[in-house]
Amino acid sequence: MPETVMPGPVSEDTRIREATCIHTQKIYDSCQSRDCMEDLRVYLTTPSQTTLTNAQSVRSGRAELLYVTVAVEPMGFQRGFYTIDSQYYYRINADAYLPGSARPAQITGLAMYAKRCMLFGSQGGAKVFSSDLGQPTEETLSITDDLPTAVVEAVDPILLSMRMMDCTTGTCPVLPVPDVPAAILDTFDDEIDLTAVPDRQLFATLGQFTLLRLERDSQMVIPVYDYCMPSSECDCGTGPEDDPCQLFQRVDFPVNEFFPPATADSLDPVAQLRNVGCSVQS
Repeated sequence: MPETVMPGPVSEDTRIREATCIHTQKIYDSCQSRDCMEDLRVYLTTPSQTTLTNAQSVRSGRAELLYVTVAVEPMGFQRGFYTIDSQYYYRINADAYLPGSARPAQITGLAMYAKRCMLFGSQGGAKVFSSDLGQPTEETLSITDDLPTAVVEAVDPILLSMRMMDCTTGTCPVLPVPDVPAAILDTFDDEIDLTAVPDRQLFATLGQFTLLRLERDSQMVIPVYDYCMPSSECDCGTGPEDDPCQLFQRVDFPVNEFFPPATADSLDPVAQLRNVGCSVQS
């Protein structure tokens, strides 16, 4: 039996058993982006807006990426190129300090950011149908259009700064009422009034790292070395009947928890930035 070949780099003397045709997604174009999104309006929940109105200051907390909607459209004047419109939805958490209170009150809200990019996605004339589509519907008819698939990969953003503004002086920007999917609003425990124009508003600056790509279904010939068989045995206990002390003995000792890194270079720079708080006075 030939020696087992594991996924990863292979040596030149490894013998290929066969060439096989697979169906996969071929990446035609991709890019990376580092966006600094300044002064995004944070639409607070109703209780949070009341807290902000009475607060003396706010301190940055954490930003969480909830969802990204992605749409692809061909560019009429440049064959094979497409625009990728993506809408980012964020949950923003912060601490508000009220007069006479030693402990901050947590406030939360929704922030949004729209982004447009251009990538090459090639162009073909074939329409693709499969048994998975079933009978034709308005949705499945659009699936057969010759458009590449846009993929957005993103991590939770870094909350760089936060500030509250007194809008009674007319310094706050006038924004149109956003159209937010109901599923996004349902992720918040309290209601968010997107039409309200409060006298005091919250704005956040986020740093976002993103990877974008355009890909298409393709058939490719690849070398095959062998079937992919797991090399390790499954550690399947019997649940509650296992001796908990024996289970504990199999847990690795958490050395890093007792001996923190001696230099800042050993720490995750993104994690360091997330821990930075910014306090502003009203």
